[in-house]
Amino acid sequence: MKHLFFTLLMVCSVVTLSCAQNQNKTKKFNETQLLERLEILSSDKFEGRKTGEKGNDSARAFIIKEFQKLNVSGYNGKFEHPFQFKQGNKVYKANNILAEIKGTEYPETYIVISAHHDHLGIIDGKIYNGADDDASGLSALISFAEYFVNHPPKHSVILAAFDAEELGLRGAKDFVKQLDSIEVMVNLNMDMIGRSAKDELYAVGARYNEKLTTILEGFKNTTTTKLLQGHDGTDGKQDWTMASDHAPFHLAEIPFLYFGNEDHAAYHKPTDDFEAITPQFYKNAIHIILAIFETIDHLGL
Repeated sequence: MKHLFFTLLMVCSVVTLSCAQNQNKTKKFNETQLLERLEILSSDKFEGRKTGEKGNDSARAFIIKEFQKLNVSGYNGKFEHPFQFKQGNKVYKANNILAEIKGTEYPETYIVISAHHDHLGIIDGKIYNGADDDASGLSALISFAEYFVNHPPKHSVILAAFDAEELGLRGAKDFVKQLDSIEVMVNLNMDMIGRSAKDELYAVGARYNEKLTTILEGFKNTTTTKLLQGHDGTDGKQDWTMASDHAPFHLAEIPFLYFGNEDHAAYHKPTDDFEAITPQFYKNAIHIILAIFETIDHLGL
């Protein structure tokens, strides 16, 4: 019976994914505004968005304003969720931004979609704008909100813009530490999804969850971008299992998928600017992630 159930699940996954990708032929969010937000978030105006500095404050205000334009609510009635931590001799005051969309069928079960809003700031007089890392994920979060306003999910969703990722995944750690009161089904984390010369997007984490493996193996990709599994400790490449804000979820035994492109010459360099983004790859990546979300939201884990 278990074998029959799993076979049926695989068939349902493939059918659901095919429907989801067919829907991707129509625009689900404003692609022009997606790129415009990315350009703004990675501009010199925000001075590299370093945790605890004024550029980070300004970037948070911009993100919150974008959520408010869409009439999206803050989690537990507020967008900013402050925390602090000590690193070396310095105490950092940081803020996660959390938006919430209530599910229509399973409002008590959450899917957390995340990206980090901080970057490296100004080093030796040069601004590290972090267009790919991770303004690309930030702008995507707002596009997800845009989609959910018109297509409410079955499960509740928290759109999390974590702070202090660059200082040790601090925002994600603080968030996961406070999860006793809610049930999180899965974390979908986006960190560097805006730039790929090879037109390749990696999904990491399915190896730890049989249902996620089934979903990815059944994925019928209608975009030109290749969706690959790897960088997960199985292929001899750099293992990304603990590389970004999905790591605290994994340590808490919460299933996750991390979406990202491979490192490039501008990684953690002042040349990680908007002009180097590969726009079609970026848009394709978001359509892929959204299609996978839809399947998870439909089937559950």
